[in-house]
Amino acid sequence: MKRTPRIYALVEELRAAAPRSLMVAALAARFEVSKRTVQRDLQALMEAGAPVRTTTGRGGGWSIDPAMTLPPIRFTAQEAAALVTALAAADASTPYAGAVRTASQKIAASMTGPASTTVQELAARIVALPTRTAESVRTAVEQALTDSTVLRLSYVDAAGRESDRAVEPAGLLTADGKWYLIAWCRTRQAGRGFRLDRITAAAPTGEQARPHDLAGLLLGSAAASAVQPTALASLIPPP
Repeated sequence: MKRTPRIYALVEELRAAAPRSLMVAALAARFEVSKRTVQRDLQALMEAGAPVRTTTGRGGGWSIDPAMTLPPIRFTAQEAAALVTALAAADASTPYAGAVRTASQKIAASMTGPASTTVQELAARIVALPTRTAESVRTAVEQALTDSTVLRLSYVDAAGRESDRAVEPAGLLTADGKWYLIAWCRTRQAGRGFRLDRITAAAPTGEQARPHDLAGLLLGSAAASAVQPTALASLIPPP
């Protein structure tokens, strides 16, 4: 097993044993590597901020805080195929693409049996034509949405006109393979949609944005009929 999938599998092994600790020797035997290799992987996890910890003395070893990770999920072959198709659409220009990439690595590392075979065979038959969005722009948009902070944009509209805006993010909209940041535009004093691949620069201001209702900003626009994706329904708390 290569190092990256092994590290994710290592996290799942610790999570499954939590709150018990596991000895390095046991982990080395489980993954058929040396104790030194396991020790290096565990150290890398700690340096990356993973909630792993070590205790010394009798009964000591390595453990992980179970509250900081999700429990193992057993996917069927059909569910695994659905995930691969969805992940394939998340290219480098997609919001949270970095997190999608690490999530896909964790999924691959935890799968066994028919589901794993289905994933590997299907993944080999999918290709994509990526769109262009600078990673710095995507990262700034993600951070502003997560932290609810004002974002300063340089934007080129459909007619090629350039402008600088200070916007208060409300959410994301996807349509026809394109992604849009829906936000309150302070320049226009109205809700606007900014296509991510037309944002040439984005910089966080650190200023806290006012709360804005995504549905409210969409009203009266061409996207007024936008609906929540059904796949996300189970993640959204009831009003």
